[in-house]
Amino acid sequence: MTKPEWLWLLFSLAIMAAVLLGPRAERIGRSLAAKPVWCGVVIAALPVLLRLALLHHHPEPTPAGADDFSYLLLSDTLTHFRLANPPHPMHRFFEANFILQEPHYSSIYPLGQGVFLAAGQILTGHPWIGVLLSEAALCGLCYWMLLGWTSPLWALAGGLLAACEFGPLNQWMNSYWGGAVGGIAGCLVFGALPRLLSGGIGAALLMGAGLGLSCLTRPFETVLVAFSVVLYFLMAVRGLEARRLGQMAALVLTAAAPFAGLSLLHNWAVTGQWTKLPYSVSREQYGVPAAFTFQANPVPSRTLTPEQQLNYKAQSIVHGEGRETLARYASRLPERIARCGFFFYPPLYLALLAFPASLRERRFRWLLATAAAFILGTNLYPYFYPHYIASLTCVFVLMSLIGLRQIGRLRLGERRVWQGAVRLILLLCAAWFLFWYGIYLVGDERVLTAITRYDTGDFINWGDAEGRVSINRQLAQMPGEQLVFVHYSPRHGFHEWIHNPADIDQAKVVRALDLGDEENRQLTSYYPHRTAWLLEPDDWPPRLTRYRPQETEPILPEPLSHAAPPARRVPTPATERNDFNTLPESGFLKRQR
Repeated sequence: MTKPEWLWLLFSLAIMAAVLLGPRAERIGRSLAAKPVWCGVVIAALPVLLRLALLHHHPEPTPAGADDFSYLLLSDTLTHFRLANPPHPMHRFFEANFILQEPHYSSIYPLGQGVFLAAGQILTGHPWIGVLLSEAALCGLCYWMLLGWTSPLWALAGGLLAACEFGPLNQWMNSYWGGAVGGIAGCLVFGALPRLLSGGIGAALLMGAGLGLSCLTRPFETVLVAFSVVLYFLMAVRGLEARRLGQMAALVLTAAAPFAGLSLLHNWAVTGQWTKLPYSVSREQYGVPAAFTFQANPVPSRTLTPEQQLNYKAQSIVHGEGRETLARYASRLPERIARCGFFFYPPLYLALLAFPASLRERRFRWLLATAAAFILGTNLYPYFYPHYIASLTCVFVLMSLIGLRQIGRLRLGERRVWQGAVRLILLLCAAWFLFWYGIYLVGDERVLTAITRYDTGDFINWGDAEGRVSINRQLAQMPGEQLVFVHYSPRHGFHEWIHNPADIDQAKVVRALDLGDEENRQLTSYYPHRTAWLLEPDDWPPRLTRYRPQETEPILPEPLSHAAPPARRVPTPATERNDFNTLPESGFLKRQR
């Protein structure tokens, strides 16, 4: 049998086994749920093990965007045990999106994601291991959060759902710009809420740690997380003494203080001001990230490269001109709500339809109010990506479980006949995951190429569609140190190729903008022992050739009317250049809801 036939056979057997074992599944689940520690360990390890099993077709992700490179710079800076880097004397060659060159060479992003990437880089030399660690923590802590809100059996079901939804095929697992770290913060905060009254000091400290981690990851959304905590006590808790409330607040603030202090130190190291975020300096200098919708478009104070100008124009267009109006605000809401589908498998939409039946309980009304507060609050920013509201990950899983439980409570006369529907919905979720995971596990080039027409929400690297893997491999295999001038064509789009580590001068490969032969000579003089190359990433496949500047010819004393035209770089003939181009191996599958 062919691979697809084997895949369909295994998938069919899995469905048959699930149907036959359906009546026993609850008994098996109850016995497993009685061991919460082991359940937490298994749920944390499951997404990592499943992703590692895909490495033969889908290796460690190759960073491919400005966000990836900015976070990797942050990670590398932290591995040098510093919060920012001194500006490079030749920094005009290293201008790139979402990177600050002055007053310090740094990422524009806060520390949260970078801390996990740096942990992976320090432990194994691979920042992506930090991504795996964050995913394991997210799924394990999601299970812990659910234990505080529902029964052990439902918590187990929710933990397994989280491991599938946000595990091996998810964008957060297969990129470097994160999402899981914000989800961890949300699990700590919302998991501590129901435990505060009985959990004492431990729950308060965990809540403070969650708020602090959120501040290090998504500063604006931390305001919404804190608002949700206040809303919980207003809506779901009655009769709490002011003294008791003050004690818990003091413990929460004590636990959050080290994170806040680290954020202030980071601000000072990068911007020179304790309360000024790197975001803000980037907005002043480069006009990005975009401002809130109630603010005017920023005006850059620096001269932008063509690539930075393109990014600035795009963000300005998304932001829009003129004042924010209620109509513009409302027009963005449907798209924001639709993109929350990132957090749900399609069968779970039925559970969401049943969730309103639980609103008789105050704490479940709080869940809906919290989700609404996040969507309404983040609607004040022109862009929206799921990781902006990653703190709600565990809340959305809980809402799914509550909706499923409501379906199971429906009666037909004196009999509960809808419990089978709950099992069917969970079975469909498992079937959805197993089918697509099986495709990525055993699918060959023909199969993987064919499924690109279907938008499944998966986001996983495969092949080398942009030619980055081939170029990186060639540069790594070259002896000695290399200097690569990146020459963008006029049709260049949003594909960043300028990226360097924290200590640029010590890197094996330095990537620099091609500023023209006259300017480039200054950089080649600065790096006299590096072999210079010219990279043209907008060709297909990307071309890497020896850099040969046009020789400067002496100016002859001729009349102006007979002056020669300006010299232009002439490509080195193929017979004379060392051309290291190879065709990329395959395609690249990225899906984003």
